[in-house]
Amino acid sequence: MRHRYRGRCAAALPLLIVAASCVPAGEAPARPVASVDTPARPTPAPAAAVAPLAPLAPGDFILRGVAEQGAAMLGQAPGGTRALTLDGRSIALDRDGGFLIAFDRDAAPAARLVATLADGRSIARDIAVAPGAWRIERINAPYRGSAASDADFARRRPAELALIAAARDMRVESDGWKQRFRWPVTGRLSGVFGSQRVYQGQPGSYHSGTDIAVPAGTPFVAPADGVVTLAADAPFTLEGYLLIVDHGMGLSSAFLHCQRLDVKVGDRVVQGQVLGTVGSTGRATGPHMHWGLKWNDARLDPAKLAAPMGR
Repeated sequence: MRHRYRGRCAAALPLLIVAASCVPAGEAPARPVASVDTPARPTPAPAAAVAPLAPLAPGDFILRGVAEQGAAMLGQAPGGTRALTLDGRSIALDRDGGFLIAFDRDAAPAARLVATLADGRSIARDIAVAPGAWRIERINAPYRGSAASDADFARRRPAELALIAAARDMRVESDGWKQRFRWPVTGRLSGVFGSQRVYQGQPGSYHSGTDIAVPAGTPFVAPADGVVTLAADAPFTLEGYLLIVDHGMGLSSAFLHCQRLDVKVGDRVVQGQVLGTVGSTGRATGPHMHWGLKWNDARLDPAKLAAPMGR
């Protein structure tokens, strides 16, 4: 297999199951906590990147999907496009002019897509980004996770974050981003994307993935084709045994708290392939799968990219 590397633009049937909690692969800064909690409710899984939107005019963009915080869209650039940007940031095109764009959990309410044609002309498309609805969760688990102390956490964390950043910066050739994603495992949703965690009274970053509570040792599979860019050989303080799979075009999945990993860095995986087993390593209060999705720097809601979960 051949890998292509490039730097990212600067700025994924419960049986006797215990309620579980976890963290994203690489914490974001803590955000203010709302004063009113809202009840836990599974995030619906709309048909992201399925229903096509008709182009506005001949030579315009074709976009498929829902423009909202935490969601992704597939697109087709106008014929003759030689460069594409979203809010001034370069967007990769495949050989047929296809592309992927996505919107962070805290994305602005509007975005501008601009195609520069071979003859120098530009075609712009303004996109209204709908807001998401997030909730607050209070977790009875220490913020430092599996670290022995705050000092141990401070000592170990920088190296872990460096490994995560290197895996995210790695780019590979894969068409997994074009696929309709499937769930890596099915079960009870015990944590939803976008909620903010408060750990024993200490506000943490918002929850950047979806948690599925299943018994320890349950196999989990690849949600789409891709290439493994990180497979932890020892538990991280927060993520435990961590696996990252790049699906191409800057879209990657992270699987946290694993009990066992069955793949290694550089392995090319296909949708539905077993990648390892679910566990409770790192900062977790019970066995579950935390599935996180990122597109470049944007954190996405897996429930908005995957088909509705079957049991």
